[in-house]
Amino acid sequence: MTPDKTPDKRPTGSAGTTWLDPAPFLRGVAWRDGERVVRADPADLARLPWDTRERAALPIGVRLEFTVPDGAHAVEVRYRAHVPGPRDSLRDLAHCFSLWRGDRCVHESVTEPAEEATVTIGLPPGEGPFTIHPPESQSPVILALRGVGGTIGPGPARPRWLVHGDSITEGWWSTRPAHSWPAAAGRALGLDTVNLGYAGAARGELPTAQQLASLPADLLTLAFGTNCWSGIPYNATLLYETVRAFVTLVRQGHPDMPLLLMSPLLRPAAESTPNAVGATLAELRTAMEAAARDLVAAGDKRLALLPGRGVLTADHLADGLHPNDAGHALIASAVADALRGAGFAAPAVSPVA
Repeated sequence: MTPDKTPDKRPTGSAGTTWLDPAPFLRGVAWRDGERVVRADPADLARLPWDTRERAALPIGVRLEFTVPDGAHAVEVRYRAHVPGPRDSLRDLAHCFSLWRGDRCVHESVTEPAEEATVTIGLPPGEGPFTIHPPESQSPVILALRGVGGTIGPGPARPRWLVHGDSITEGWWSTRPAHSWPAAAGRALGLDTVNLGYAGAARGELPTAQQLASLPADLLTLAFGTNCWSGIPYNATLLYETVRAFVTLVRQGHPDMPLLLMSPLLRPAAESTPNAVGATLAELRTAMEAAARDLVAAGDKRLALLPGRGVLTADHLADGLHPNDAGHALIASAVADALRGAGFAAPAVSPVA
């Protein structure tokens, strides 16, 4: 018999809690394709490169946010995940559900990928709000959730922040999803971060710009360019024009939305090495920054630039390209400061002595 895949509505536990539809609790959602959260428009996949389509199927940055109004001491999450085969390169990654309150991880529950399973996550005292970061590598689908010993409610709505980039934005080499720079900056700024980072891609593909233009949002950050040195090589002129075209298309959907463009971060092997068409990463970075400044000069006063070269040092790179956890934290801090400095985000609140 096929297991029932719908949330169980029967009362359970001393508080009479029920399985809840996860939709009101999910954050970081761009598009849905049936029960799955996806990161590219499922009706517009044919125009996207294969690597973007592949990475967009992973629920990077998707999380659950909830409050605990009446004393629940745990939350149960029912999920389905891909079960990796013996040769799956990601089979050894921890399948870990992390519970966060504010800027602290307060509990982790390590489980196994399964066609359907339930994980129980203990809660500390307090109403929250709390955030659960599910594991990402085996494409989990959240089927239902419920409080144990009490009820839970959806977390507060926050301004939506679209973050587009490459594998660095996607969070590669961060040890947990919550440590990626978009997740960390979103926590610091009180934003609903929607991670649209695509490993191996993010080369200024214009269909992606049109998809970004179609999404509801309050804030947007673009952080691409390093894959324009390798993979599909660009020269400086091509990247300059691509950036201008990309922003122009985004502006067709979001003419007045605050937009931060971050140029490529440090990549030591590429900085002074010409690519296949003769461009160094330093030259590509200069072209990207020039495009941003020229757009501002032409009247786009809601566009701000964060030069990426000085954000990290080589010590913050795990493999010469992707930042480690300390590097992700530095990027998050630099992006948050840039958004605040441009007036795009609320000023930081000093702790009360």
